[in-house]
Amino acid sequence: MVQTPVKSTSKLPPSRHKYADVVHRLEAGGAMLPDSPENLMQIIGIYKAYAVPMDFYWRDLLYIGEKVFVDPLPFFKYFLPQEYLDLHNHYQGDDADYRVWRKGEATAHPELLEFMDKGELKKNFPRIFHHLWHDRINMEFAEECMRSMLWHRLGGGMDLYLDTPEYKQAADEAIKSYFKGNPAMLTLYKLFPDLFLEQCRQASYYANLGLFWEVMAPVFFEISDRYDSGEITTVPQAMDFLVNCIFIAAGRPIYHHVKIRDEVHKIIPKDLGLMWLYDAALPYVEAVFYRTSPFRGTKSYNAQAKQIPENQEDFHYGILYADVFPVGTAGIPPTQLMQDMFHFLPPYLKDYYHKHCRNEDDMLIQLGISFQRSMYVVTSAVFNGLRTALLYPLDDPNPRHLMANRNFFESQLDRFLRPEARIGSIQNQEYR
Repeated sequence: MVQTPVKSTSKLPPSRHKYADVVHRLEAGGAMLPDSPENLMQIIGIYKAYAVPMDFYWRDLLYIGEKVFVDPLPFFKYFLPQEYLDLHNHYQGDDADYRVWRKGEATAHPELLEFMDKGELKKNFPRIFHHLWHDRINMEFAEECMRSMLWHRLGGGMDLYLDTPEYKQAADEAIKSYFKGNPAMLTLYKLFPDLFLEQCRQASYYANLGLFWEVMAPVFFEISDRYDSGEITTVPQAMDFLVNCIFIAAGRPIYHHVKIRDEVHKIIPKDLGLMWLYDAALPYVEAVFYRTSPFRGTKSYNAQAKQIPENQEDFHYGILYADVFPVGTAGIPPTQLMQDMFHFLPPYLKDYYHKHCRNEDDMLIQLGISFQRSMYVVTSAVFNGLRTALLYPLDDPNPRHLMANRNFFESQLDRFLRPEARIGSIQNQEYR
């Protein structure tokens, strides 16, 4: 288990960084978010509220990547079949590869199943009615996360593999098998092969994100249970738990298998060597937390207007930069995720929002701010995971090693020097 010391080192002079207090807190084993009972309560409540819809996200993402695949008219891709509701999570249940969530069953979460049956209306109407009424889990949010990863193409080894002859050959065989017996679609594929190849790449990213969230759902369920039982009492402890889970899942294979009738096409085989940490988790954090793209309608995509950056690395529309007061200005529409989490808030977080909200409609904004705080803690866990893997212990006796750690933390915090960054806001308890 990764352990972080609680005492700051005195072997280095004070940092001169704009966020020197945050640098010193990271060096002492803390997170970018200050440690307080209120902050801890908010982030843990959000992790629980996020875990339930995430349990749907990862199942539906795998279903789309493995079964829907390159269907040109996927009208029912959000109608998750029972096979995928019963699909066992590899990190919960008695047959888990590694049981992260100690109390959880391997199949879909009971709160999720209840919501799928009754929705906000609390009525057992046919699923198509709930869908058309938009009384459902918002998979559009998950798809936007996937598209952000696909557009920025930061997937390390996976990204490189998508352009190899081996991938193209496997994709070609799967696409032809998928459209077998459909001469119209086979003709279209022959005329526009690159179009269908790009759809296959998108399906691979569906699978990638599904495998990433399959890990994170039980992680968030377990951290909530540990908070409820009194095992996690501080923000640094919550961050340490996330770091440990990152290392537990780090080497998990990332793959894309397509199930067509009775045949499985291994478009990205498990034995290729792609791993959860480097080919899913880190690209996700970079593409979704930091970059994404401007929310439609807030910026012009016209190149001549120059309202968005010319270089991909300059994109700054993720949740770490989002202004959540006018909800919707983040790159990926936070309103959809906020609405999904709203259904599953633990009672203590509902009570907190009722105490601080200006009215009922304000609750989604407050929820969004808590979500932003929680993602700064997840990002802090990523910092510490990378520091653990690449650099030195926080209590290393060698000052040069401690300075290397500091340089690393300061370089990471340099990304929050932009005026849009909310790192300064989350230092204030009154940021609501």
